[in-house]
Amino acid sequence: MKKTHILLVEDDPNFGSVLRDYLILNDFDVTLAKDGLEGFVMFKNNEYDICILDVMMPRKDGFSLAEDIRKTNTQIPIIFLTAKTMKEDVLRGYQAGADDYLTKPFDSEVLLLKIRAIFQRKDKDVLKEEEDFDFTIGSFQLNSKLRQLTFKNGEPQKLSPKENKLLKMLVQHKNDLMPRELALTKIWRDDNYFTSRSMDVYIAKLRKYLSVDDKVEIINIHGEGFRLVEK
Repeated sequence: MKKTHILLVEDDPNFGSVLRDYLILNDFDVTLAKDGLEGFVMFKNNEYDICILDVMMPRKDGFSLAEDIRKTNTQIPIIFLTAKTMKEDVLRGYQAGADDYLTKPFDSEVLLLKIRAIFQRKDKDVLKEEEDFDFTIGSFQLNSKLRQLTFKNGEPQKLSPKENKLLKMLVQHKNDLMPRELALTKIWRDDNYFTSRSMDVYIAKLRKYLSVDDKVEIINIHGEGFRLVEK
């Protein structure tokens, strides 16, 4: 059976080596890069299943590296390792495409659990293809199987997996409240500060996509959740 191949990008040589060896002991195939620029070269030249990126690095920081990776591959999971805990950094991490976030120092076993949880979710998503996938939202058509949002007869907008799931859930609750906790537990599998801020970023993206139709709006119900309204 092919091992999961991890791209680990960490500029601290001691910490990077220890973490690489720990992951190898747990049956992963690991490539270690010493900074963001080297990490991006490795990413372009090899195939990986998941990226674990330090944030503060010379030549190219983890956020910039994640943004470059996302331009090439929108699906690959990304976990950030950082000493930063400021709200702005957390938001930027999710905007750059993070699937999860670990603040240093951390327990290596927690990282291991997060990696396994990400792949368990991906496996479930592949196996669970729900029957309903074609939806109408004002002048939009959403094909959740293809992850395409089309306005009238225009070019389809390809949605990211989380954008797709979140919009589908909003449509299923159309003109009604979609509880914040429901989306967080079903899509992010957790309800905490970081996942909540991540969802706000995705809501903002969906609002931007839908803004061309003035009859469609996502309304924030303070402290409760969101409503997708067709006027």
